[in-house]
Amino acid sequence: MAVNDPAGQLYERMLILRCQAGDEAALAELIATYSPRLRLFLRKLVHQDSAADDLLQDTWFDVYRKINALENPQAFAAWLYRIARDIAYRALRRRPEPISPADEKWTDSIAAEEPQFAHDDIERVRAALDQLPLQQREVLMLRFVEDMSYEQIAEVIARPVGTVRSRIHYAKLELRTNLESTNIRKERPS
Repeated sequence: MAVNDPAGQLYERMLILRCQAGDEAALAELIATYSPRLRLFLRKLVHQDSAADDLLQDTWFDVYRKINALENPQAFAAWLYRIARDIAYRALRRRPEPISPADEKWTDSIAAEEPQFAHDDIERVRAALDQLPLQQREVLMLRFVEDMSYEQIAEVIARPVGTVRSRIHYAKLELRTNLESTNIRKERPS
């Protein structure tokens, strides 16, 4: 959850500095702030709720171990998501077969933030997003769910900003195609 207001950014930096000084309450507050969206990000990468929970725990364990290595508290969000992404990719490499996302549900937090859409529309977007290749899905999640800048996303995925822009562009095109094909199937009588 990127903090956009200056007071929120300052408070987050203070939490990180307190964390680096060993304050467990500050770490607990960071965990409470970032975990819901970080779990959603991991869930969209691995397509399993139980695996996302395990990866989330592993992520916070790594953050706890490595927080003193973070030199720029302002870069915390990108650093955190980079750790989570690396852990998820390691888990995906070890996993023998892909898991189908069809039976799994997204958290209700996204639906609550999009009241202008009907439930069917939200489900169609989620299903279309699940059909995207992993690299496209992750950049869309980071950009539009986490509200990260192109530069922050580039830090997370360790690619140039131009690559981020390209992936987002092609992901949007693919998402639109997926949604249009869903509309055609929806409009046809069974």
